[in-house]
Amino acid sequence: MPMYVRSSHTMLGNMKLDVGGGGQVLDLETAVKDGILGSSAGGLISATGAEKLDLKKMIEELESMEVPSVFICPISLDPMQDPVTLCTGQTYERSNILKWLSLGHYTCPTTMQELWDDTVTPNKTLQQLIYSWFSQKYLALKKRSKDVQGRIIELLETLKKFKGQTRVQALRELRQMVNEHATARKAAVDNGGVALVMSFLGPFTTHAVGSEAIGILVNLGLDFTSRANLLQPSKISLVVDMLNEGSIETKINCTRLIELLIEGKDFEYENVSSLSLLVGLLRLVKDKRHPNGVVAGLGLLKILCSYESIRNSVVSIGAIPQLLELLPRLNKECLELALHILEVLSTISEGRSALKDCANTIPNVGKLLMKVSERCTQLALSILWEVCQLAPEECAALAVEAGLAAKLLLVIQSGCNPELKQRSAELLKLCSINYTATIFISKCKLTRTIQ
Repeated sequence: MPMYVRSSHTMLGNMKLDVGGGGQVLDLETAVKDGILGSSAGGLISATGAEKLDLKKMIEELESMEVPSVFICPISLDPMQDPVTLCTGQTYERSNILKWLSLGHYTCPTTMQELWDDTVTPNKTLQQLIYSWFSQKYLALKKRSKDVQGRIIELLETLKKFKGQTRVQALRELRQMVNEHATARKAAVDNGGVALVMSFLGPFTTHAVGSEAIGILVNLGLDFTSRANLLQPSKISLVVDMLNEGSIETKINCTRLIELLIEGKDFEYENVSSLSLLVGLLRLVKDKRHPNGVVAGLGLLKILCSYESIRNSVVSIGAIPQLLELLPRLNKECLELALHILEVLSTISEGRSALKDCANTIPNVGKLLMKVSERCTQLALSILWEVCQLAPEECAALAVEAGLAAKLLLVIQSGCNPELKQRSAELLKLCSINYTATIFISKCKLTRTIQ
C-alpha cells in the first residue's frame, strides 16, 4: 500500500477516548469541530451511508490524499482499518501489532515500554472516525467527478454548436480541465472529444483555436487513427507554424504533440522533416528563459536525428555551432541530450566538417570529460575522436591549447569502463602527433598530473 502523508491536524484538543496520540483522548464530535476531519461543512456521513461504502476501496482510491496522522498505523504508515489500542495507550492496525507480538516482542513499538498486558482493545470510536472521514472525502470526490464529466459533455456540445470567441473560450476551459483532472480526460475521450478537437485543426485555423486544441490533444490518448489524422500535411503545417510563432506554452505543446505523433513503427518521417520545424525547435532550445522548452526541444531533436536523412538538414540550419555554444549552461539531462545529438551528427561527413570548423568544439566538449556523468564522457569522447581523426594535425594543436590532454589522462586513471580508457589513450596519442614525448608533456603541463 502507498505511504501516506501525515496531516498537520495532530493536536486533538479536548477529546474523550484514547487513540494513541500520546495519552490524549478523542471524542468524535469534538474531532469534527476541531477540524480533524478536514472541512466540517459536510458533517459526518451517516451510519447508514457509511455501511454502504467499503473502507479498503476508499483508502485505495484516495491514496494520494493527505491523511490525519491519528489515522496512520505507526508500524506500516498506512491508514488503519481495524485500529486496536495497547495497554500503553498507543493505537495500531490490528494485523500489524498482532504480527509484532507473534514475533516475541513484548514492548510497545512506539514507546518501547514493556507491556504489562498483551491484550489489544478495539478502538471503535477511532474506527468510526476513520470511516466517516474517508466516506466524506470519497463521496465528495465522486461528486466532483460527476460534475466534471457533466461539464465536459456540456463543453463538447458547445464546441459543436458555436464558433468564434465562444469556441475559443470553451476550448480554453476544456484544456484547463483535461490538464488538471484524469476524470476530465477520460470523459473527453469517451464522448468523442479527440475527433471533435482534431476537426478544428486545418489550413484556416486561427492560432487562438489551434493553440487551445493542441493543448487539449497532448493530454489525451491518441490511437493509431488519430495520429494518422493529425499527420496530414495541413494539420502538421499548422502545428509547425505555431511552434515557430506561438507562446512558450504553445511551442512546448506543439513539440510534445509532434513527439507523440512520431512514436511507432509506421511513422513516415517525411511528414515532419521540414526545415521550418527544425528551425523552430532550435529556437526553443536556445530560449534559456524556459528550461522546460529546452528539454522538450532537445528531446524531439534527438528523435528526429535518429533518421539518417534528416541529419544533413539539422546540420544545414547551423545546429552544431549553436548547440556547442549552449553546452556550458545546460543541466545534466539537457547535456546528455545535446551531446547525443552532436554525436549522431558526427556520423555524417557534413556533421564532422561542421564540428571541425567550429572553434568551440574541442574546448567546450573537452571540459565535459569526467565532469557530469560517464554517459556524457562517453559521448564527448566519441565526438572528439571523430573531429580529431578528420584533421589530426590541425586538431592536435587545438587540443593541446585547450588542455584536453590532462582531461584524457584523468579518464585513463579513473574507474571508467575499459572502452572509455582505451578510447582516451588513442585520442591522447592522436593529440601528440606533432610532438616528441618530452615536448608534449611540457606543452600540456602534464608533469604534475603524471607524478
